[in-house]
Amino acid sequence: MIKNYLFDLDGTLLPLNEEEFIEKYMTLIGKKFYELGLDSKEMVRRLWQGTKAMVENNGLRLNEDVFWEIFYTESNKQDDLKTKLEDFYRNEFNHVFDATSPNDYSKKIIEHLKEKGCNIFLLTNPIFPKVATMRRIKWAGLSPDDFTHITTYENSSYSKPNTKYYQDIIDKFNLKTSETIMVGNDVHEDMVASELGIKTFLVTDCIKNSNNLDYSRFQQGTLKEFYHEFLFKY
Repeated sequence: MIKNYLFDLDGTLLPLNEEEFIEKYMTLIGKKFYELGLDSKEMVRRLWQGTKAMVENNGLRLNEDVFWEIFYTESNKQDDLKTKLEDFYRNEFNHVFDATSPNDYSKKIIEHLKEKGCNIFLLTNPIFPKVATMRRIKWAGLSPDDFTHITTYENSSYSKPNTKYYQDIIDKFNLKTSETIMVGNDVHEDMVASELGIKTFLVTDCIKNSNNLDYSRFQQGTLKEFYHEFLFKY
């Protein structure tokens, strides 16, 4: 019996056009850097460098600390910039919503699992601050209260596709892998959880397969199919 459901957000519970999402996001945050009197091209470059460092994080420090060490080295001014970027995520970031396509089945799935008393985790790749993740949860028509735990860069020391990211959740919440499933749209970043014995379901609405991997062995289907054909079997 499956008791623990681990969900990805972007492209899974929040269907989106990734290329459009990134383009809008980079344009908006670049404009914000310019308005703050910063070199927008340089700051965007550092943002990507910091993101890469979080993906490669070895677990010794929080992703937030790893990111900011690269992104903005003037430590005495970090808090001020963090505050201004939090304001960005509460306001200008909302325009990125245009690149998403919320699906009613996301809410139906979560409501069904809550009624069953399952543990529901939001395992979105923790390379965003909490404020940005909360915003995207809202776009999906969901609430932070729907989840037992939500990974963000403030509370995580690993990132996808590192299997230690998943193992960390298993250990922290004392989950049995035989009772746990990872639901996501990324063939590599999400399905890698299967290496730990975690069941998986590949959501195909916005499937991502950058490495052209064979994904025929994974249970798969649309969010609608996951709701109608999978949830009620377990």
